[in-house]
Amino acid sequence: MRISLIITTYNWKEALELSLRSALQQKKLPMEIIIADDGSRPDTGELIRRIAATAPVPVLHSWQEDEGFRLAASRNKAIAKSSGDYIILIDGDIILERHFIFDHARFAKPGCFVQGTRVLLGEQLSQEILARRKPPVEPVCRWDVGNRKNCVRSDILSCIFSYRDRGMYGVRTCNFAFWRSDALAVNGFNEAFVGWGREDSEFTARLLNCGLVRKNLKFSAVAYHLHHALNDRAQLTANDELLRRTVERRLRWCEQGVTAYLP
Repeated sequence: MRISLIITTYNWKEALELSLRSALQQKKLPMEIIIADDGSRPDTGELIRRIAATAPVPVLHSWQEDEGFRLAASRNKAIAKSSGDYIILIDGDIILERHFIFDHARFAKPGCFVQGTRVLLGEQLSQEILARRKPPVEPVCRWDVGNRKNCVRSDILSCIFSYRDRGMYGVRTCNFAFWRSDALAVNGFNEAFVGWGREDSEFTARLLNCGLVRKNLKFSAVAYHLHHALNDRAQLTANDELLRRTVERRLRWCEQGVTAYLP
């Protein structure tokens, strides 16, 4: 499979470095890695160039001006730059277990998009990992870890507990995968969403409205989420209204989307 890994980031190069290095230590490498940067300072670009210089696959930096929280636009620009048939989307504070890409590739199926899980690392453990500046090699499963069951990687358990449905609950694009053609069919992420919240759920709603099936991946594609402060939720009410409109009208297309950046 031609897999593009897209990593979103904004002014946290220490976490991004760990995320990038974990992506480059995968059992199965993606064909390319694209950093979807929502306006970080120049030091993030310097980090990406330094890592890209010795990386075994292309590492591309997709940057936009810092004009507030514009995650949808940042992701759309990265999708437009991508060359893969299949896109895996993670956040820049996610550290990947070395089978992460391999597991996603095995579970990719036409007509489906994939929602993965995450391990919530506590504040103290996150600081220790950041201070070491190396992705953890051993399973991270201590007292200050949330969603501890998500530390487990097991083919048998994954086959038993992974399931398909058409629900919109618990959408988290910090571990999410879809076919590029399906994203283009709904015009990508909706750039009417500004500020944190619901742009991922609305994207999911349009995929479902097109007849796609959600596949919930359990006990595979293990991802460790570094601790951080919560984002500003000032725009959540307005974003909830945009999501409600898409769901009630069964919309499949957004007007402000990825097509603006395609050739």
